[in-house]
Amino acid sequence: MGQGIQETEGIVLYRKNYREKDLLVKIFTEKYGKIMFFVKNVKRVNHPLKLAVTPFTESLYIASIRPEGLSFLNDSKDTHVFKQLQLDIFLNAYGTYLLNLVDVAIEDKRYDPALYGFLKQALTYLDEGQDPEVITNIFEVQLLDRFGYQFNWQQCGVCGKTTGVFDFSSKYHGILCQEHFSMDDRRYHANPRSIHFLRLFSQISLDQIQRIDLKDETKEMIRQTIDAIYEEYVGVHLKSKKFLDDMKKWENVLK
Repeated sequence: MGQGIQETEGIVLYRKNYREKDLLVKIFTEKYGKIMFFVKNVKRVNHPLKLAVTPFTESLYIASIRPEGLSFLNDSKDTHVFKQLQLDIFLNAYGTYLLNLVDVAIEDKRYDPALYGFLKQALTYLDEGQDPEVITNIFEVQLLDRFGYQFNWQQCGVCGKTTGVFDFSSKYHGILCQEHFSMDDRRYHANPRSIHFLRLFSQISLDQIQRIDLKDETKEMIRQTIDAIYEEYVGVHLKSKKFLDDMKKWENVLK
């Protein structure tokens, strides 16, 4: 990554105050990975970059990108705001969690255009009103490889069977068929329907989610299994995930 003026698409991951009128803005760029930018005087009312550095915004950024230290935003164009993610507290919570996951999944300045595209698509579908829980689950399952874990979701780790009832086994780094449950006493004992959908989520594309209509009970089973996998292998405890969990408890009350 050479120093100088560069142009790249990017999605704002988060921002934080820096001095009275300045901001530090972390942007996941398509060409250069995650980069922290310093934006001077952006809190002025008429600052030209004010919209482009708000949360849940994608833009084409013109920037001075430096190999070391902070980079600098010079300009932006073709700014797109994910409006519903900004306005709806529930969608905002799901979107924030996805942004936080991406931030911890890869190192700064790591080129990953596939993940950039995946994140952009997920945020777009959230913004358009697709099922946020299903989108989040698919994102979580497929993001596991960025944390260094490529589980075998396709066939039994003992016999290679691809159909039937399965459970998740840490010992076999993937699924076990019912005939071989005895091979791992510490298997997850997960609900078979949750494993069925995790197998599906591991390979489905987001543009297929309209075909998926899950009962709340099934969603809860899926959530429990994904949480167990993340707890065992990934071990990150994000504030946005805790908020999402707490939100589920009072979502129905508010709605």
